[in-house]
Order: sequence, then C-alpha cells, then structure tokens
Amino acid sequence: MTLEELRRYAVARTFGKPTDLMTAIRRLGYLQADPIRAPARAQDLILRHRVKNYRIDDLEKKYPRLPVVEDMLHNYGFFPREHLNMLYPRALSPRWRAFIDEHAPMRRKLLRYLNENAEAHPREVERALGSGARINGWGGTSSATTLMLEALHREGRAEVARRDAGIRVYRLAAPRERAQAPSRRADEMIRMMVRLYAPVTQRGLGRLLYLMGSYKPEADYEKRIDAMVRRGEFIRRLVDGRMYIWPADEVAPTMVEDRVRFLAPFDPLVWDRDRFEHLWGWAYRFEAYTPPAKRKMGYYALPLLWRDQVIGWANVTVVNGDMKVETGFAVGKPAAGKFTGGDKLAFNSSLKDELQALRWFLFS
Repeated sequence: MTLEELRRYAVARTFGKPTDLMTAIRRLGYLQADPIRAPARAQDLILRHRVKNYRIDDLEKKYPRLPVVEDMLHNYGFFPREHLNMLYPRALSPRWRAFIDEHAPMRRKLLRYLNENAEAHPREVERALGSGARINGWGGTSSATTLMLEALHREGRAEVARRDAGIRVYRLAAPRERAQAPSRRADEMIRMMVRLYAPVTQRGLGRLLYLMGSYKPEADYEKRIDAMVRRGEFIRRLVDGRMYIWPADEVAPTMVEDRVRFLAPFDPLVWDRDRFEHLWGWAYRFEAYTPPAKRKMGYYALPLLWRDQVIGWANVTVVNGDMKVETGFAVGKPAAGKFTGGDKLAFNSSLKDELQALRWFLFS
C-alpha cells in the first residue's frame, strides 16, 4: 500500500454513509468528549459527520434513553453500554486511590446517598453532605463531594445518569455481568483501538495502550498484537517507512467523496498527531491552552478536510446568533492542479455546502 492509498483509506473508512446515532457510536466504539464549545463540543462535532440530521447537543439530550455510558479509556468519553464489562475492574491511579483512602467516611456517606436517591446532582450532594473544597485535576478547586462522586465513577460504583447544562448528574452504577477474563479484556481493547483509529501506526497503538496501562502491562499487549496479526485479524505493513496496522476485513476504497469537512480537534482522523503529520505533511496543533500571543492557528482550529487531503483549518465562532468563520491553509488554497483531482470551483462549492451544513447543525 502506498502512502496515498493509506491516506485515502484513512479518510473513507472513518466516515462512510451517515446513520442513526446509536449505530454511529457502536461503529466508532468510543467517542471522545471535551467540554469546550467552539463552536460546539468535540463529541457533537465528531458525530455531525457520521449521524444523519445530527444537531448540536443531540447526544446530551438523548443520552438518558440510549444504551450509552460515560467513562474513561485512554481519555474521557462515551461508550456503548455493552463495553462496560471490558472496563472493569480496573486499578485507580495513585492520586485517586489516595483521595479515596483519605476521605473514607465521606465515601461511605456518598454511597448511602446514592442508595437512597435516584440521582445525585453535585449541588444537591454538596448541600446535603458538603465537606469544603479540594484541588481538582486541572489545578482549580471543586467541592470534595463532587470529587468523591468522580472517584466513585472511576471505581465503577457510580455512573452518569444525565447532564444538567453540562454538569454530570450521577446515580448508583447498574449491576454488571461477570467480569471478562483479563486476556479477553486485553484483546477487546486492542480491537477497539485499532478499529477506532485505523490505520494506526504500531508506535501510536503502543502509546494508546500504554495510556490504558492500568488494565494490562503494555509488554503483554505487544505479544497479543503479534498473535492477532498471525491469526489474520489485522494486517501489518510498512508504509513509507512506518509500520501501520488495520483490520484485515476492511478493503481500501478507490475513491473518496468530493466534499469539504471541518473536523473536531479530537476526531479519530486527527487524534494521533504523529500520524496526521505523516499522512498530510504538516503539523496540526490544538492551541486552546496555548497563550494567545503564541497561537499560530487559533483557539480551537478545526482541521479542514478536502477530499482525502487535510489542507488547513477553520476557526468558527458564534457572534450575535450567526457564524463567523476564518480559514487558514497549510499548503495553499486549492486551485486547479494543486491537489489530487482538485480544482478551485469544486472546492469553493463544497466549502459553501459545509458552511451551510454547519449553520444548520448549530442553529436549526
């Protein structure tokens, strides 16, 4: 496979024909969440390209009726509920373990509260059991009871029932089926990561699995990947000097859609920055936490995909109820002959369509 074919495969496999919300989440296997709205949360920006007639906040509104859970993997996001058996039991980080051990009486009170109440809104819990403020994981402060709710969530004792204006409202975790054997859990996690991010570099896959190191030592993952390649589950090939892995049952397409897409900074196509630079030849940077004077692309630059090329970025803000869009280009604005099958008229027409689709997503 050539680098051009790999790039085309990466783009075509991650989008496909838009479907319903639950099918899209199951197809992804995992959906990264992020609280920043610029102009929408990452989960909504990811889903709008994969779900037919998707509108901003549809996931949050429909979440209580869906077989979906919020939880941690290599970062925080949404899973089909059937994946919960794969996540637990798991070891807590030393920081969370120390917090729970230090506040054991509060933990017992919160578990009683969860047993006695259908929902636990952090504000209501704070009023009932308030224990002051503590430093949170972002360097700010949160109430101790809110942090304990999060700790119980990470333990698997609580789960998110719904969101109230973005705030997680918890309930006692539903009983789970018998835990999977460690070997099966490890294999399922490898499959999930490969199907989510394929084609993934072997180095990138190792990094992802290392972030989930509380489940299984990364050395064991390496042996399992080798075994899955030998069994024919995955294909592993050297492409342009890098070793890539992808599911063996997928066929690389010969064509991609003639369209422009504004992607979320955490879209599966964008997430691995090393792979991004290898496929498209330039470095995308997420700069929301970069001091404004040092930003080169913008606070929340959305990678701009044209056909199978990510050629630049767009910053989208909502001003007085309408969109303001500023674009930047890494390799020059499309013109006849500069991109594979590219021409200026086709790009401008598709860009207009994407802007109209984004406006409908935000305001309809």
